[in-house]
Amino acid sequence: MKPLLIVALSAALLGGCSSTPLVSGSADQVQAPTEAISQSTLPPGATMKPELSLIIGSGAQWVGRVVATVGKDIDAAIRFFIDTYQGQGWTLISSVRGKSSLLVFTRQDRTATVELVEGGLMSGGTVTLTVAPRNATVVAPKRP
Repeated sequence: MKPLLIVALSAALLGGCSSTPLVSGSADQVQAPTEAISQSTLPPGATMKPELSLIIGSGAQWVGRVVATVGKDIDAAIRFFIDTYQGQGWTLISSVRGKSSLLVFTRQDRTATVELVEGGLMSGGTVTLTVAPRNATVVAPKRP
């Protein structure tokens, strides 16, 4: 019973973090997620979904997840990420194209994963950009 309670409380606390404003700098300065990342992070015309995004830090060293709509031209969004990110010093290490496309970039000590999903006839595509430290410690789950 005790482990179940701990898991439930942890889930509730983590769920609350997604709607918590990002604090950057002094305690008096609060930034919205859309202000924490640079304009060149997303394609022109992309609309960020702050309620689905989780950004830690700001400027060039932010980490986390950004979710945005990118319009109907997924090919243009893919070209944007490849051209812009490589121009900023990122190295494309993997690319998969389809209804759900995936791009993986690395730069120094960071990794960026870009997932682009085509939308329907009436809706635009969605991009999920995840940026994380490259050498993060990965703990394998233990077998029961």
